[in-house]
Amino acid sequence: MKRMGWLLLGVLLVAAIVGVASARAASPTPTPVITDDQVNAVAHTLYCPVCENTPLDVCGTQACAQWRELIRQQLQQGWTVAQIQQYFVENYGARVLAAPPRKGFWWLAYIVPPAAILGGLYLLYRALKQWYRPRRVATSEPASSVPFGTDVDEDYLRRVEEELRRRR
Repeated sequence: MKRMGWLLLGVLLVAAIVGVASARAASPTPTPVITDDQVNAVAHTLYCPVCENTPLDVCGTQACAQWRELIRQQLQQGWTVAQIQQYFVENYGARVLAAPPRKGFWWLAYIVPPAAILGGLYLLYRALKQWYRPRRVATSEPASSVPFGTDVDEDYLRRVEEELRRRR
């Protein structure tokens, strides 16, 4: 009797596992619910192909609304962000990307600005260094050997004193 109980319990357990597995296989996989935030996160990485300098997530045109709906459908089908971006690049060109691709000619967008900033900082450093450097006066004799006041033109001093008296 005990054996019969264990055997019946085993058969019921196997039947339950097979029933659950077959029910899962028979039911269609539910499509994932894609939120507007998920669509806008992808659309934010793209620019509108029609409007100039407008991200796809904030563009109000009917075409952009259709493109956002296309993104929603692609996300429901399991596409990755990179695949969606590649789809838009193939159809509208690389100008739709918010960030240029890191290959070929586009590398200049990543190299030139930092190089220009570094070059500008170097030029500023050189200019400031030159501006604050004391200037040397080239003389044929050392300054200590010429007595004070001997190299002054007497006529020039007289004219300066007259001018000062007139202005008082």
